[in-house]
Amino acid sequence: MRGPVDAAQVPRFTGWSTFARLPRRDEVDHCDIGILGFPFDAGTSYRPGARFGPAAIREGSRLLRPYHPGLAISPFAGAQVADCGDVVANPFDIPEALAQMTAATTALVATGAVPVALGGDHTVALPMLRAVAGRHGPVALLHFDAHLDTWDSYFGVAHTHGTVFRRAADEGLLDTSRLTHVGIRGPLYGPGDLAADAALGFQMITSMDLEETSAREIAARIAARIGDAPLYISVDIDVLDPAHAPGTGTPEAGGLTSRELLGILRGLAGCHLVGADVVEVSPAYDHAELTAIAAAHTAYELISLIAMHKEKNP
Repeated sequence: MRGPVDAAQVPRFTGWSTFARLPRRDEVDHCDIGILGFPFDAGTSYRPGARFGPAAIREGSRLLRPYHPGLAISPFAGAQVADCGDVVANPFDIPEALAQMTAATTALVATGAVPVALGGDHTVALPMLRAVAGRHGPVALLHFDAHLDTWDSYFGVAHTHGTVFRRAADEGLLDTSRLTHVGIRGPLYGPGDLAADAALGFQMITSMDLEETSAREIAARIAARIGDAPLYISVDIDVLDPAHAPGTGTPEAGGLTSRELLGILRGLAGCHLVGADVVEVSPAYDHAELTAIAAAHTAYELISLIAMHKEKNP
């Protein structure tokens, strides 16, 4: 195994800007967990800039260390994790971009690697889901977001960051008995939004539910719903309150803290995670790298969950 660059030998502010200073894919002979960048934001409906998210998250990951004390695991020691670079996606043609991202992710998954995507707007979750469902069949979905992202279209366009899970359901990529939103909040277009979402099979844990229920209890509830099914986790960074993640395209007041997000993820240890993404980081609206650092730690948590499952199920 080849892990991150040794920070005791090479200062953290130097060298290649790979995620967590991990090796590039071309520097290792195999890959168990592959980090893919999707610098694409043509599907965004408000503030653009998430195309610069992958680079920002990689920069925000420089301070990550190789041992996770909360999960008692060294995720880079038991699994070969590599940064597979950015996927080239047409910024002017969403269908073509989706096809390009699907092909790249499918090629990675075909090697047996588990993909973790750095977005990019939330549209990029669809090619990820196509690739993992192509290998594992319909997957359970845990979706952290301020928004439902199950609308049918925007301005007559079927593929946007707000329609991604409606399209995934239409394509049969989701296990409809194991779908959960976490962190939903803010105004909607009308009560029909909730009815249409529930008709797809989603259960909802709102951000206000965390006022009455601990992250640990919520994680236990989610884990019971998922069971041993193959699981995909999608994290829109706007699930966090703007105080914790100002650098995003569609911020909503009243969100989770970064501690609550990481705590829920940590409570899912043992779940069979087959793919994940962290999306909607728009660094032009960030300051002091708050959003990028939160996204990097979220990705590190996801990688650690994947590594734990691989360690216990070789």
